[in-house]
Amino acid sequence: MKLKSTTTLINFVCIMAILSACQKPKDLVFKDYKNLTIENVTFANAAMKVDLIYYNPNNFGLQVNRTDLDIFVDGTFLGHSAQDVQVTVPKRGEFVLPLKIDLDVKNLLKNGLSGVTSLFNKNVAVRFLGSIKLGKAGVYKSFKVDYTTTQNFSMFK
Repeated sequence: MKLKSTTTLINFVCIMAILSACQKPKDLVFKDYKNLTIENVTFANAAMKVDLIYYNPNNFGLQVNRTDLDIFVDGTFLGHSAQDVQVTVPKRGEFVLPLKIDLDVKNLLKNGLSGVTSLFNKNVAVRFLGSIKLGKAGVYKSFKVDYTTTQNFSMFK
């Protein structure tokens, strides 16, 4: 009789451990940006570099392997970022995701520089649309990204 109740208790503990380990992962939390620079400016193109600071609220770490994102500022297409990166995402910790964005200067000029002038405003709507490749131990999976946020943003931070 005692063996049966011990086996039941062990089974219950194992099931609870499995169920708690299978929780849906929480989204990464955008915290801030730093090191914003614009370089190689011509009338046809330019490049912008920025370090995005994120927090991982999950109990497990990951690695970012690739980003492929379109970036919009206040609804205007700002540019595209496609790069292979190796960024370690610690569990329950902050990490920096460096982005290099190829700016679409022709589109910005065509739209009356609204995207550029938005960068001088205090609050702007920023949208990331595309995919990001995340994984662990050499196994990666691509995830769709459609993230919009309003940020207090200035080039002169």
